[in-house]
Amino acid sequence: MGGIYWLASYPKSGNTWFRSVLANFRATGDVPVDINQLNTGAIASSRNWVDDVLGVDTADLTQDEVEAIRPEIYRWSVAEAPNELGYHKIHDAFTHRADGRPLVDDVASLGAVYLLRNPLDVAPSLANHNGVDIDAAIAQMGDKTHALARAKNRLTGQLLQRMGSWSQHVESWVDAREIPVFVLRYEDMHADPIAAFGAAFSALGLPENPQRLEQAIAFSQFDTLAAQEEAHGFRERPSGKRRFFRKGKMGDWQNSLTPAQVAQVIADHGPMMQRFGYLDGAGQPLVSPAT
Repeated sequence: MGGIYWLASYPKSGNTWFRSVLANFRATGDVPVDINQLNTGAIASSRNWVDDVLGVDTADLTQDEVEAIRPEIYRWSVAEAPNELGYHKIHDAFTHRADGRPLVDDVASLGAVYLLRNPLDVAPSLANHNGVDIDAAIAQMGDKTHALARAKNRLTGQLLQRMGSWSQHVESWVDAREIPVFVLRYEDMHADPIAAFGAAFSALGLPENPQRLEQAIAFSQFDTLAAQEEAHGFRERPSGKRRFFRKGKMGDWQNSLTPAQVAQVIADHGPMMQRFGYLDGAGQPLVSPAT
C-alpha cells in the first residue's frame, strides 16, 4: 500500500541531514548522493506540486482557498500512485481545516518523523539562515502568529505555511492523534546515529539493513555535505546567503547566546524544553560540550 510519510520539523532542526541519510540509504551506489538530487519528494508547501495536481495556477486563489484544497491534493496524489511511498519534507505546523480535517490528510498520510532540536541551538542557526540577528530569531520563535511565505505582494515557489511559535509547532506534531508520529531528537542523531536513524527508518516502513545504514550515515557527514555545497551549490540555500550548511553542531548555543538570550528562550519555551530533556529539574539548560 502506498502513501505519504512526512519528514516534519521546525526550520534548522536537522531535516536536510535526515533527508540526506534517507536518500543515501535508499540509493544503491557506492558514492554519496548529490545534495541536489536527494529525491525524497517535493516539500508539502510546493506551489508546483499543488498547481500540477489542480491544473490551475494557485496565484489565482486566495491563501485560504489554497489551504482548504491542500488535503485533497495529497489524497489525490496517493490515489494516482496507490503502490508508491513518498517521503516529503514539511515545515507547516500540524494544523486543521475548519471542518476538522488535518492539513496533511489522515487518509493519504501513513505517518511522520518529527525532527526536534534544542531551541537554544535553533536560534543562532535560524538567525544565520534568515540573515537576521539572534534577538530577531528568538522573537520569531516565540511568535504565535508566525508563518512562512506569508507575503501577498509577490509570488514564490512556496505556499503559506502556518508555523506558530516553536513550542506550538512541536506540540502540534508530537501530540497529533490522526497519524502516528515518531519523534527524533537532533541530539540523539548526533549521540548514537545508528540507533537513532535506525529507529526512525523503521517507523518509516523501511527494511532493516545495518550495513547500508552505516554507509548512508557516513555519506551524510557534515563535512561531506558542506563540501558538496561548496563545489556546486545547494538549491535549498536561501537567496543571498553564501552557504546553507553552517556548523551542524550540538550545544553551540553556549558560544553563541548571551545569558539574556538564553533566559528569553527558556521563558518562551520552558515547558516544552523540560518535556524533551533540554532543561534540568531546576529549569536550567543542560550544558554539554559543543560537538
